[in-house]
Amino acid sequence: MIFLKTIKIETIEDLRSAIQTAIELEHSTIPPYLTANFTLTNTGNDEISNLIGSVVGEEMLHLSIACNLMNAVGGQPSLNDPKFIPKYPGHLPGGVDSGLIVPLEKFSLPLIKNVFMSIEEPENPIDIKAMATIEDSMTIGQFYNEIKKAICSLESEAQKARKTIFTGDPSKQLTFAKFFPEKLLFPIIDKTTAINGINLIVDQGEGTDKDPFVNPDETISEEPAHYYRFEEIYMGKKLLRDPTAPSGFSYSGDAIVFFEKEVPNMKPNPKMADFPVDSLAFQYSKLFNYTYTCLLKSLHLTFNGQTDQINEAMGLMFSLRLYAGKLLATPYPNEPGYMAGPSFEFVTDEDLSETEKSLLNKIPS
Repeated sequence: MIFLKTIKIETIEDLRSAIQTAIELEHSTIPPYLTANFTLTNTGNDEISNLIGSVVGEEMLHLSIACNLMNAVGGQPSLNDPKFIPKYPGHLPGGVDSGLIVPLEKFSLPLIKNVFMSIEEPENPIDIKAMATIEDSMTIGQFYNEIKKAICSLESEAQKARKTIFTGDPSKQLTFAKFFPEKLLFPIIDKTTAINGINLIVDQGEGTDKDPFVNPDETISEEPAHYYRFEEIYMGKKLLRDPTAPSGFSYSGDAIVFFEKEVPNMKPNPKMADFPVDSLAFQYSKLFNYTYTCLLKSLHLTFNGQTDQINEAMGLMFSLRLYAGKLLATPYPNEPGYMAGPSFEFVTDEDLSETEKSLLNKIPS
């Protein structure tokens, strides 16, 4: 389970700071999930890949909701700073040292059990004992609950003075029906829509302590929350409603088979600086990281008023997969038996040679 530092939200500035932490937290899970998923490409593990991919898509949704929330209360989402990217392996943003270190690794069942399920673990997982609470900390669900309480309190005080905390420009609110149905990504303009957005983030990630499936109003089709989707992968069976089981649910559905030998042996936690500058691995790593940096810049523009930039961002996401595939097909220099892999680092135009820029002339900066 992820534990976050206890926060106190008393002012609108405190609220904006907490929402920025939420934005960073939602983003921070995407690189490790994507890395594991990249290593499943063309390995016959399509069902596992689709499950992880569905979680990645919803993390992008949660990031978008958090940015809409920031804009709604008059803040400015920040995604284009090198400090926005977590250090892997390491703790996630806003977290305390609970012993959970999040790496960039190839897909494996231990990674699912020990890391991904720990990231998404709810406070009271069904039939699974939660970790002991750490002093002066809170779970992700409790963190979002504090944000909800602060919104209600600050808005109530503002209303007494015939004002509102929702002073943001409505034109900055992102909707993207081509990718996210309107019932999932909607403009946040008041307390009701803000609370609805936060509830969606928590429900999709954790479920409830009574039902591991996401609220039908917050999904396209009935599916488990993230924690239980990962547990499906680990258990090797789909989760079903089961009236014969004590909890009402069991992993007794269709088998989810993992073809372990087909997964490339990516060296954990690669770094661009570890590759000789004249190696193919270095070139692909720099191109991957530059594309990733362009993606963050494009998302920053998207959530700061240029909402049409979301189309550029979607194109860059597909380019990431291309370069990840090239890295995973390239031997790790000076490390026999290992393949290179994505490192998710900040690389700007100034870091590129003219030759590298020519290779990327179709990628927007």
